Amino acid sequence: MIRIFLIDDHIIFREGLKQILAKHSDLRVVAEAGNSKEVMEKIQKDKYDVIVLDISLPGRNGPELLQDIKKILPQVAVLVLSMYPEDQYAVRMIKAGASGYVTKESAPEELINAIRKVAQGRRYISSKLAEEMAVAIGDNAPEFPHQLLSNREYQVMRMLASGKTLKDIAEELMISEKTVTTYRARILEKMHLKNNVELTIYAITHRLLPWYYSVRNQNQSHQE
Repeated sequence: MIRIFLIDDHIIFREGLKQILAKHSDLRVVAEAGNSKEVMEKIQKDKYDVIVLDISLPGRNGPELLQDIKKILPQVAVLVLSMYPEDQYAVRMIKAGASGYVTKESAPEELINAIRKVAQGRRYISSKLAEEMAVAIGDNAPEFPHQLLSNREYQVMRMLASGKTLKDIAEELMISEKTVTTYRARILEKMHLKNNVELTIYAITHRLLPWYYSVRNQNQSHQE
């Protein structure tokens, strides 16, 4: 029996996922959480073989929460299940300690296979991600400026580029506006940009915004 801790802030999605997993006798969801606070409250209350983790949670972001989990349960396998394509977060999450990365657009069979594989102590990565990781590991010089950003800076950068205000970001990340301002200054300096407009243009050009993929998927659906 593979004991699973399911972490996602959307209750409807968690319910749907539990129904999929319930069809397999070797998989059992023994705990679930919708935010980082709940995760830290439940992380030591039971034994888990696999933690299925979404990146976008209220409070601490995916890489930071992953590091917190691994400090408490270093041996547990963490499988990231995200709406974001691999080229946005996968390499960062694997470097932070994840055992695998699957997008929410994947077929249920792929998720099941991924859970079973990481439960065995192995990694689950697609051929595309394997290629990206090889490049990231083999090349010491980042190819793009946004790759110079820390995990938190990368998160704030995408939020700024999406048009969110300093107050919105501070409330969502549960930090002060002054801290967000500091992050913004670091981001602009590292990326050699002058303002939020240039930041937004950069993010759109490099397809770093979450809504880009929503629009693209909708257009693909209409075309089909």
